[in-house]
Amino acid sequence: MKVIISPAKKLNEKSCAIKSKSSIPFSKDSEVLIKELKNFSSDQLKSLMGVSSSIANLNKQRFNDWSYPFNGSSKPAVFMFDGAVYNELDVQSLNEQDILYMQDNLRILSGLHGVLKPLDLIKPYRLEMGTKLKTQRGKNLYEFWGNKITHALNVAIQKSSSKFLLNLASNEYFSSINSSNINADIVDVKFLDKKKDAYKTISFFAKKARGTMAAFMLKNKIKDINNLKSFSGLGYLYDSDRSTKNSLVFIR
Repeated sequence: MKVIISPAKKLNEKSCAIKSKSSIPFSKDSEVLIKELKNFSSDQLKSLMGVSSSIANLNKQRFNDWSYPFNGSSKPAVFMFDGAVYNELDVQSLNEQDILYMQDNLRILSGLHGVLKPLDLIKPYRLEMGTKLKTQRGKNLYEFWGNKITHALNVAIQKSSSKFLLNLASNEYFSSINSSNINADIVDVKFLDKKKDAYKTISFFAKKARGTMAAFMLKNKIKDINNLKSFSGLGYLYDSDRSTKNSLVFIR
């Protein structure tokens, strides 16, 4: 089973003990985007990215400093990204076998890099998939990446003969995939919290639950969707009445 997750805005730039030689798969494409972004002033980045002046200034510097091959400040992607999903994924708790399994089966969707293996080395960056960055390949990043992300996922799926693609990514990032062309059954997961008399998706809690489920899948080496139904992390329980073949619903 292959699993996809989103990246994170928050980064952990501290050095880590894990050494990796795994490289980004679409370096030429990333270079094209960086070249475009280097032409933007801090004020233009602030408008393009919808961020504060301080974040725009920080990322202006990051784009200016970005070059490939990397030298210094690069780090495996899954250790670089921080935030709710990655806190619950808790890669520091994974043993060597878990990390190898993760490298084969987890993929991180990325606005700058398309799709990443967990141990692919990256430099600090922020570029959300929904950014309306115009290039010669289109008016936004969805058009820029086209079918490349879908193709990369299909290659990974074929290599391991996976039957399922577990979607733990946000809608913003999942939309970069041409789902009708994926050569596996896509299974979505919803985490609902009871609020008053109704069950609703609460974004922060859903992010934490996605990370917890990813960790559950990796540590237990789960290959069959049915085995995910025993997940009970953070107090969520499988709801068979709300679930379908391609959508697993967990409530609490």
